[in-house]
Amino acid sequence: MITVVIATRNGARTLQGVLNAYCRLKAPEGGWKLIVVDNGSTDRSREIITSYQGRLPLTYYYEVKPGKNAALNTAIAYVDGDLVVFTDDDVFPRPGWLVCMRAAADKQPSYSLFGGVILPRWEIPAPDWIMEWVELDAVFGLTSSALTEGPTTPDTIWGGNMAVRAYVFNRGFRFDASIGPRGANYAQGSETEFVRRLVQHGYTAWHVHNAEVEHFIRDFQMQKSWILGRAIRFGRGQYRLNYAENSIPTVSWFGAPRYLFRQILEQTVKMLKCMLSFEKERFFRERWKFNYYRGFIIEARTLRKERSSSSTTTTVNG
Repeated sequence: MITVVIATRNGARTLQGVLNAYCRLKAPEGGWKLIVVDNGSTDRSREIITSYQGRLPLTYYYEVKPGKNAALNTAIAYVDGDLVVFTDDDVFPRPGWLVCMRAAADKQPSYSLFGGVILPRWEIPAPDWIMEWVELDAVFGLTSSALTEGPTTPDTIWGGNMAVRAYVFNRGFRFDASIGPRGANYAQGSETEFVRRLVQHGYTAWHVHNAEVEHFIRDFQMQKSWILGRAIRFGRGQYRLNYAENSIPTVSWFGAPRYLFRQILEQTVKMLKCMLSFEKERFFRERWKFNYYRGFIIEARTLRKERSSSSTTTTVNG
């Protein structure tokens, strides 16, 4: 049996369409159930979700602690079956999605982690500059078209379409609640952190090329201001995932390693050069990098505060 898990917060705009798509799913061998965890919604999310309980094998739970990963950890206590599939409240499954995930899990018994394909579902036609200038994976959570069926790396498995064998959670693994969506400002990469951690413990990952979903990309998410804001969250996540363990600087400015401010200065110079030469595409790309490094600085400060708080708590308790 498969358990599908969705965490939502104020997802009323997309939930009805998403749940309608679930009504069109082909049932996988062994059956399936759906758990939706409401992470403190203040819109019509609960009303929409519970209205589908007669049409879908759906159970509703409420988690008051803020954060997507806190909501996912709540759901884990209620999963049934041998495979847990995770997705989002703005992701539309294609009819054969769970059938394909089931088949891959059955054919690859030595693999514990599975990632499927995430395609775009544009609310309005995407302008040319987005298709040409923007890194679609980092910005919109879309998987690379270069992926093929077979063994894969943890960084190719995205939260909108991933499956984990239930025994992984029975052995005590959980999502890290300090990373991932929590309001407007957060460090991206919570699923990547989770999958990387599992791979470090010897679990292996498989890409399922025919398990397809569509990520709904809203009209406002195609605005430059939103995309550049995404660069900050992406940078925060990349810093936490890739540099945090080795980031105890001997020299720091304002709570962050000094070299990060040098990178910001270098990016500022590059941006000014692009402005003077009227190179629109290059200027946008350099602005993305500038905000990316801003994310590094924000997360470095955040980690410093976390460590300071942890050290203070340890001292007091000691």
